[in-house]
Amino acid sequence: MKKTVRSPGSATIINAIATGCGSAFGIGLDIRCEAKTISKGIECANDVGADTTLMDLCVGKVFDFYNINKDDFGISLKTKSDLPMASGLSSSSASSNAIVKVTSEIIADEFDLSPLTDLQTINLAIDASLEAGVTITGSFDDATASYFGGVVVTDNKNRKFIIKEEMEERDILIYMPNFHSKSGESDVERMKVMSPLVEVAYEFACKKDYFRAVNLNGLIYSSALGFNNSIAVDALQSGALASGLSGTGSAFFAIVDENSINHVHESWMKYEGQVIKTKIDNNGCCLL
Repeated sequence: MKKTVRSPGSATIINAIATGCGSAFGIGLDIRCEAKTISKGIECANDVGADTTLMDLCVGKVFDFYNINKDDFGISLKTKSDLPMASGLSSSSASSNAIVKVTSEIIADEFDLSPLTDLQTINLAIDASLEAGVTITGSFDDATASYFGGVVVTDNKNRKFIIKEEMEERDILIYMPNFHSKSGESDVERMKVMSPLVEVAYEFACKKDYFRAVNLNGLIYSSALGFNNSIAVDALQSGALASGLSGTGSAFFAIVDENSINHVHESWMKYEGQVIKTKIDNNGCCLL
């Protein structure tokens, strides 16, 4: 038996590290996980040669949920990604969502069981990410934006939704510098100092004023983490609807329209790195 699941990344509206509350939206770059049954054991691989600890933990948690013994049944998985890793675009959330979902679907078919529900999938994926040390808050905002698509505003500490809805389709430009930034290694105390300002940005998100929330959140976190605020300001000056830092970096993104997309792209060409064009994703995690 063979199945494939895709799960998109997400971009940050509010980074939850400072306050425990966050917001994010799905983007068109994704991770695809192809899985097939084998006689026994768990075999994990990816197309970038990265450590497979998170993959192993995700599969293990699904096996444990169904009380499956890996000496009696096995699964082989491989992920393929067009989502930049360690960039603040929720690659870990997208990967864990895809792996947990595809493993659940295969086990459910193989043993005539019910697949995990949406929230069961998300919670197992978050638990694996926390155990692997690739997230600080559990990233309920990133995980749910990746899983459902659209935009979410969340209470990460309690894993609850404030808002979950589709987002108006827009083009997205992503600026990727020539370095990475792992969220699990970020300076948490430095970000928490900014919590009063982040709370203001979060209020914008709760009022569905997502563009202002993106702009303010980006300025706050890029200042706290030492990223170049000029990247976002250049995009805004060039007509972007909103622009900011995603996650704890290193990627910046801009929400653009047909009048600004080329101007924003040109304004970012002076920086070392690459510019990627994608769109808002309202589809989320799904079987292919």
